[in-house]
Amino acid sequence: MIDNRVKTVFLLGALTGLLLFVGRLVGGFQGLTFAFILAIFMNVGSYFFSHKLVLFMYGAKPADKNTYSQLYSMVSDIAHKAKVPVPNVYIMSSPTPNAFATGPTPSKAVIAFTTGILGLLNYDELRGVAAHEMAHIQHRDMLITTIAATIASVIGYVSFAVRWGAMFGGYGRDDRNGQNLFGLIALAILVPIMATLLQLAISRSREFLADEKAARLLKDKNGLANALHKLEVGVHHEPMRGGSEATSSLFIVNPFRASTFLSLLSTHPRTEDRIKRLRELRF
Repeated sequence: MIDNRVKTVFLLGALTGLLLFVGRLVGGFQGLTFAFILAIFMNVGSYFFSHKLVLFMYGAKPADKNTYSQLYSMVSDIAHKAKVPVPNVYIMSSPTPNAFATGPTPSKAVIAFTTGILGLLNYDELRGVAAHEMAHIQHRDMLITTIAATIASVIGYVSFAVRWGAMFGGYGRDDRNGQNLFGLIALAILVPIMATLLQLAISRSREFLADEKAARLLKDKNGLANALHKLEVGVHHEPMRGGSEATSSLFIVNPFRASTFLSLLSTHPRTEDRIKRLRELRF
């Protein structure tokens, strides 16, 4: 677990370093400051309100406490073990087996389950999934991913502005600010790609961390490992219809495609790798 935390800090540091590199290439911080403020407003708004949009997007409704009494009891028990407020439980009417956690703070957190996952997993497997989502809440992963998105957004915004400036002759006419062709190419094309890769790497590291925390919290690594295998197969046969791939990082497995997708461009680690790490855990 410590390794994944260190990895997250390192990746966030690398993103920050890219941001400083962008500032140096631009040659002044006025435009960068404007972009930074804009990105903060955009991402803070997303941090506080996106969970409501996501629940609406997938038609998630509060779970009836009588119909889903066992699910409520399970979530409540895990929340107490994790020492976080009991999150609200929502149900999505979808055959795709999946689940996600969202919400700006632990006290306003939500865990949503599809009808597909409730019909597919047994009690221990579903408990492992619930613990994984609880780990995201406990680790405040919504805040971490928002910070990463803010930095990446600034880099992307400034890079976009530089591309337009170069097209219309606003950059590169002299070397007063130390700008050159290589610097423009790096800023306009390479740097935003690197920022995106780092942002995705942070997302993957948080998934590994949530897997490990869930297994240690329940003192059971097999429930979640078996669940991940079933979910991977289930999503392959019944991918999510509707929704947006921009929300894929919220789910425990990518609901739109299998994990064989190019790993560097994925929000999730390969499911086989997650299962392998879980199997190798020692309590």
